[in-house]
Amino acid sequence: MSNLKLGVEVVGAHDLMPKDGEGSASAFVELHFDDQKFRTTTKEKDLNPVWNEKFYFTIADPSKLPSLALDACVYHYNSKNNNPKIFLGKVRLTETSFVPLSDAVVLHYPLEKKITFSRVKGELGLKVFVTEDPSVRSTNVFPDQKPSMDSDQHSNKDQPPVSLTDSFLNMFSRKKNVPKHSFHSIPGSNQEEHKSSPPVAAKMDVDHVKHGMKSGPPQKIMHAYADSLSPFDYALKETSPSLGGGQVIGGRVIRGNKPSSTYDLVEPMRYLFVRVTRARDLPSKTGSLNPYVQVKAGNFKGTTKHLEKNQEPEWNEVFAFSRDNLQSTTLEVEVKDKGTILDETVGTVRFVLHDVPTRVPPDSPLAPEWYQIEKSGKKKKGELMLAVWFGTQADEAFPDAWHSDTLFPGGNSSVSHHQMRSKVYHSPRLWYVRVRVIEAQDLILSEKSQMSDAYVKVQTGNQILKTKPVQSRTKNMRWDQELMFVAAEPFDEPLILSIENRIGPNKDETIGAVVIPLTKVEKRADDRIIRTRWYNLEQSMSSAMDGEQGKMNDVFSSRIHLSVCLDGGYHVFDESTYHSSDLRPTSRQLWKKPIGVLELGILNVDGLHPMKARDGRGTSDAYCVAKYGRKWVRTRTLSNTLDPKYNEQYTWEVFDPATVLTVGVFDNGQVNGPDNKDLLIGKVRVRISTLETGRVYTNSYPLLMLHPSGVKKMGELHLAIRFSCYSMVDLMQLYFKPHLPKMHYKRPLNVMEQEMLRQQAVNVVASRLSRAEPPLRKEVVEYMSDTHSHLWSMRRSKANFYRLMTVFSGFLSVGRWLGEVSTWNHPMTTVLVHILFVMLVCFPELIMPTMFLYVFVIGMWNWRFRPRCPPHMNTRLSYTDGVTPDELDEEFDTFPSTKNPDVVRWRYDRLRSVAGRVQSVVGDLATQGERVQALVSWRDPRASSMFMAFCFVSAIVLYITPFQMPILMGGFYFMRHPMFRSKVPAAPVNFYRRLPALTDSML
Repeated sequence: MSNLKLGVEVVGAHDLMPKDGEGSASAFVELHFDDQKFRTTTKEKDLNPVWNEKFYFTIADPSKLPSLALDACVYHYNSKNNNPKIFLGKVRLTETSFVPLSDAVVLHYPLEKKITFSRVKGELGLKVFVTEDPSVRSTNVFPDQKPSMDSDQHSNKDQPPVSLTDSFLNMFSRKKNVPKHSFHSIPGSNQEEHKSSPPVAAKMDVDHVKHGMKSGPPQKIMHAYADSLSPFDYALKETSPSLGGGQVIGGRVIRGNKPSSTYDLVEPMRYLFVRVTRARDLPSKTGSLNPYVQVKAGNFKGTTKHLEKNQEPEWNEVFAFSRDNLQSTTLEVEVKDKGTILDETVGTVRFVLHDVPTRVPPDSPLAPEWYQIEKSGKKKKGELMLAVWFGTQADEAFPDAWHSDTLFPGGNSSVSHHQMRSKVYHSPRLWYVRVRVIEAQDLILSEKSQMSDAYVKVQTGNQILKTKPVQSRTKNMRWDQELMFVAAEPFDEPLILSIENRIGPNKDETIGAVVIPLTKVEKRADDRIIRTRWYNLEQSMSSAMDGEQGKMNDVFSSRIHLSVCLDGGYHVFDESTYHSSDLRPTSRQLWKKPIGVLELGILNVDGLHPMKARDGRGTSDAYCVAKYGRKWVRTRTLSNTLDPKYNEQYTWEVFDPATVLTVGVFDNGQVNGPDNKDLLIGKVRVRISTLETGRVYTNSYPLLMLHPSGVKKMGELHLAIRFSCYSMVDLMQLYFKPHLPKMHYKRPLNVMEQEMLRQQAVNVVASRLSRAEPPLRKEVVEYMSDTHSHLWSMRRSKANFYRLMTVFSGFLSVGRWLGEVSTWNHPMTTVLVHILFVMLVCFPELIMPTMFLYVFVIGMWNWRFRPRCPPHMNTRLSYTDGVTPDELDEEFDTFPSTKNPDVVRWRYDRLRSVAGRVQSVVGDLATQGERVQALVSWRDPRASSMFMAFCFVSAIVLYITPFQMPILMGGFYFMRHPMFRSKVPAAPVNFYRRLPALTDSML
């Protein structure tokens, strides 16, 4: 029997004809050769599908090969039509295309029509070859059945990945006006096909067609924007996982037969829950007992706290064991006595896991029961109250439970599970404290000192500000200066004011002090005037702390005149103003009702970069933190794994769509010791306004970190996000309302003051959240809040410059186009512009409608390339691909610098050169503006007199001539033919360039 086979690799197609009525098509390819038919998978909603699938036809009689032909027909699948196969084109290949494998290359064949009047366009990429390899088995023929939509979405864990080169070729081989999509390959490797037997291969192929929807899909690479230039490995990936609500495909949830669940944005995870409540009548040989309970399931052990000398202890602790990791069919709950040297077993309760009931919320919690303990197979005195059940992460006991997946097999609970468990935090409500220091009277100085430079120092918590020093020969001082601080509820720290007198270099003397509790300070939500008040000063700080106000009726005591209030009409920024997660004012009375709900499912992290070494190999103890508004959430820490699966879901109320959700990934340093810092792995930002209402976004976000060696991918974070609004009308109206509270416009804060207050707010929030259990450490809060984003960076400066150039590139393009029109580079275009120009001048009422219509056409044209996924970190936009090592080293340097003085001097010289160029550009811009001012300022009397004469004549001419005439003349003069142009600049340009500027008056 001949081993000759015809191999066909269907690579992809591009620029197909849209057939679904929505500008797209769901394409698949049918291959016909010698009464054999194969079918590829279906690529839904893609005019540029990529398959990369191989098929092998059996050549029964090699002598007939020259007379045989291969037909590759491309169809669109339409499930709503009686005939689901809609013809898109075909390719017919004959014997000239059947070459050996070594000579075969991928060729793109234009699609042919089926009949004369068919509408067909596009090309199909095929690689056709003949092989005699005996290890290659023919592909099993599929029955003629309807193709499975998204049948390419089967699991790709056992499939070979596409090479990076092939992916780039697939991505850049398409037309420029088509959104860039790249897909991983779907078929298995040839080696696996060679090794599998025919029955097994047939079963796998049939299961792939029939049950393609049941397994995880390949990841589709999608850029957030059509013009995104991020590297391939740093691109956003769209996934279609099977979650609690069903499988997510293209943002829609295919529920199937799954019951509805409140945790519908995460994959259900099964856990064995054990609640240890209390014990009674425990036996003891010595009369005293230090009991604790050890719960053992397979290789995992969880331990309660031990209670000293207590024979009826109460623990009320919950243990959760992941069912996927259970390696035993029994559960053992042992009561032990804590000994000095050796712990003794008091008794044991055993459960067979097959008999454990399953609880599904919203069922009521399982009631605990009393179980008699036994030892060595004999019943003993004493009972233990337990509740054992199977559940999921939707269970109420899940957040506070001890988790087996937070420890590695063989470990124990010696590390406090409080440092590893999930937690929901609420950052404190922040207020601005406005202190106006007006004056002081009857200041009492010491005998050896005299009044020199006196100032007022104001302190609350760790925040210290000082007024400007003033000099006075009398005992009365006046400052009239306003200072602002940030305070958090509850107001634990008072406001401390002290008047300091500088009696020598670095030597100050306290003249008087006063302590004002913030709980007694008046609050306001608008800009009404706050009543000022006189406060009596104490001679020392200790006496001020002891007595609040001193002697109220002592007319001879020193006094200070103050105006103090808590401003609740502002929003206190604790994040960057460009990606803030909350814009509400502090005062609750000013809050509006929420407009929607944001739901976040933190699924898992893939391919984490090892952050530490344990047992001779790299590993990580990772957890995630999400922040939106005042609510922070922290997932449980999963230890000793580089692919942690969390599957935790959280919900926030949304008050403004112009806000940003931030999700960060960190390595828990408390596993190795309480004083270690948590390491930063990466973060993701998602702006709420970029999310469509009701759509489920399931994407894999690359975790990118900038290191001194450059940008590095630390892993991929898989998220499921859904934004739901209560009223679309209210949401649309919000776009036309002020972005910030009213006080930011009535009494605005300057940029420097706002940035200083933001730093104070971050420190206050970090201090409060570090008190929680487990603490949210300072480095985590600062990283999530972008505390150091204001520091100088050469990379950021270049990135912002290129951003500015990109913004103005559109105007520059219009200017270049007008230049081409005026120079008649394209005569037909220039003639059409003349006609349009004359029409608009003669009918000026058409100018505005034409402009708006033009903008509408541009916007609707760009609608085809709108982003399908939320934006993500862009390395090209951040200018991380062009930054030098020295610039990165400068960015990661501390402030103040710790580098060698020679390095600092060289960097300072470089900064001077860069600033010099910026200075020149700013000076040139100022010069152009000053020349315009010189027209009427008579700095150059001759130029001003000529300009005045020109204006007078122009006014008279314009009064007596129609409005359209000077405009037409000016337009025709601008678009005059090159034969009427001079090679030197025009007279108006020469006149403008001769005007004087103020550069002659600068030193």
